[in-house]
Amino acid sequence: MRIVLAGLATSHPYTDARTLTRHAELVVWEPDPERLRRFTDEHPAAKVAGGLDEALATKPDGVVLTVPNPQVPGALAKVLETGAPCFVNKPAAASREQLDALDRLPVHDRVMSGSVLRFAPAFAAAPPVDPDEVLAVRATVRHDVGMWATGYNAWQDTPGEGGGTMVTMGVHGVELLVALLGPDVRLAGAAGARRHYATLRSEDTGVMALRWGSGVTGTVEILGVSESEAYTVTLHRRDRTDTIVIESGDDPVANLGYEGTIEAFLAMVGGAPSPIPWEQTRAILEVLVSAREQA
Repeated sequence: MRIVLAGLATSHPYTDARTLTRHAELVVWEPDPERLRRFTDEHPAAKVAGGLDEALATKPDGVVLTVPNPQVPGALAKVLETGAPCFVNKPAAASREQLDALDRLPVHDRVMSGSVLRFAPAFAAAPPVDPDEVLAVRATVRHDVGMWATGYNAWQDTPGEGGGTMVTMGVHGVELLVALLGPDVRLAGAAGARRHYATLRSEDTGVMALRWGSGVTGTVEILGVSESEAYTVTLHRRDRTDTIVIESGDDPVANLGYEGTIEAFLAMVGGAPSPIPWEQTRAILEVLVSAREQA
C-alpha cells in the first residue's frame, strides 16, 4: 500500500504518519525544507517527491492532504482527478472564497475531512442522541494558541487565510455537536476577543451560538488560553445533564482520535465510503465560515 502525505502545513500529518507507517509505504511532499527535514528525520524510509504532481504520479492508494487553507481547493482538485480516497486535515475551508471553491469540486464519497475528535474513544462510545430529548448542548474547546503569538504558522492565525482561533479551534466543538445532532444547523451569532495573547492576528477566546432545525440550541466555547488541552460536550435534558470529556491522557494519539481517524481513512483505502457524510462536513464549514464573518 502506498500513501501520499501531500503537505505538512500543520502538526497533524506528522502524527498521522506514525500510524500510517505501520501499514503503508509513505510518499511525502512539502515545499518547506525545514518541515520536510523534520519529517524525514523521523521517517527516513519515506520517498520524497519534488511537487504535488510528482507525488500523485506515484499512483497512491490514498492521500492525506495538509496544505494551507488557501491552497486546499486547487490541491484537492488534483487529488480528485486521481480517484484516490483522500483525508483533508481540518479545516477544509476557512473563508467564504475557499468554501465556494470547494463547492465547485466533484467531491466523491471517499473524501473525508473534519476534527479527529469525532473518532476519540470517549466520544465514539457515547450513545446516540435523540434530539427530541435534548434542550440544549454545549461544546467547550480548551487548546492553547500561544504558539501563534510568536508568529508560528501565521497563516493559521490570519482570519482570511486559516481562519484564526475561531475556525481552527472552533472546528473541534462544531464537529462534535454536528456529529451528535446532524447537519441541519445554522449559526445564530459569534464573537471573539483577545484576552491574553495581544500579538495574535485573530482572537484567543471565542463563542458561537447555534440552532438546529429541531429547535435545539447550542453553544461552542473556544478557550485558546489554557494550560491543558481538553474538550467537553454537555447535553442538557429535562431530567439530567450528560457530559462527555475528551482528554489526551497517557496516549494522545489514541485518546484524541488521531488513530481512529487514520483507521477510518484506511477503511476508505480499502473501498469503504467516508464515515463522515460530506453533507455534515459542508454544514460544519458553513457554520465556521459564517462565524468568522460575524466575529
